[in-house]
Amino acid sequence: MSTRIGMLVPSSNTAAEPLTMEMLRDVPRVSLHVARFRVTRLDTSDEALAQFQAAPLLEAASMLADAHMHAICLNATASCYTGMAGDRELLPLLPQPAETAMLALLEALRIKGARRIGLVSPFLHDVQAATIRVLAEEGLEVVAEHHFNDPGNYTFARFTEAEIEAAILDVGRTPGLDAIAVISTNLRGPRPAARAEARLGIPVFDTIATALWGAMRKAGADPAQVRGWGSLFSMA
Repeated sequence: MSTRIGMLVPSSNTAAEPLTMEMLRDVPRVSLHVARFRVTRLDTSDEALAQFQAAPLLEAASMLADAHMHAICLNATASCYTGMAGDRELLPLLPQPAETAMLALLEALRIKGARRIGLVSPFLHDVQAATIRVLAEEGLEVVAEHHFNDPGNYTFARFTEAEIEAAILDVGRTPGLDAIAVISTNLRGPRPAARAEARLGIPVFDTIATALWGAMRKAGADPAQVRGWGSLFSMA
């Protein structure tokens, strides 16, 4: 019997679904199923923030639930700049068991005992500043960062893996980092994160990867079945 993983994916996202399928390519009996909700921009305007109201997310989740998912995950990261309360309030409203990419990232960093982190994102200047404030509220000090200052969301996927890896390595030159977080599920980060992690010798966690890791854990599937995509999947 297959373990069914449901992902709630922003409508303008073209990275999360194919990359998650790549990570699952050699994993037997785990299948990916996606429902979308409308997101076309990422900024701090009222119009952009309104895209992340609970109602459309719950409607999309209910359709995944019709197919009896073993876990459902919000494969989006807006809570990184709007505040983690949004994800925490949404989680119990979703069909259970449920996870979010950002809550899974925070859990992975907690397991590693990370406090001083680097941050890589595609975000605009104000979104990046808000993200740093939200991470500080979660006990994480961003001591080095790189952001592409892109309005997104669709355009986040235009950055190449080479560009993303270079940004991670640039941030990784800062001494004393416990880990690096690559935040955005429309940034092609999983493979650059794994490659940079091997070069830097510190954990590098990407949110497309944390979404899958967290969902597999909630579904009772062993994330260690995902091989070659960094240390995240080997963590207990």
